[in-house]
Amino acid sequence: MAPDWPTIDDDAPDLTESPWVEKLAEAPVQRGRPKSDRTKVSTTIRLDADVLERFRADGPGWQSRINDALRDWLAKR
Repeated sequence: MAPDWPTIDDDAPDLTESPWVEKLAEAPVQRGRPKSDRTKVSTTIRLDADVLERFRADGPGWQSRINDALRDWLAKR
């Protein structure tokens, strides 16, 4: 059962009837990470198992590292 907050903290203001209730309801909800300037496209690519294992071994962000490696390769061409 949830605690009875008004009896726990008498100094806490009543937020159910404050001007903050309307302001919070109007505020846009932004979830997730911010939108990037470069949108990405979902695709399927077949890689050698050892290549994929090496990128994944470095932890989270392995897809971004593959993208960066491909971008570097393109820049050198």
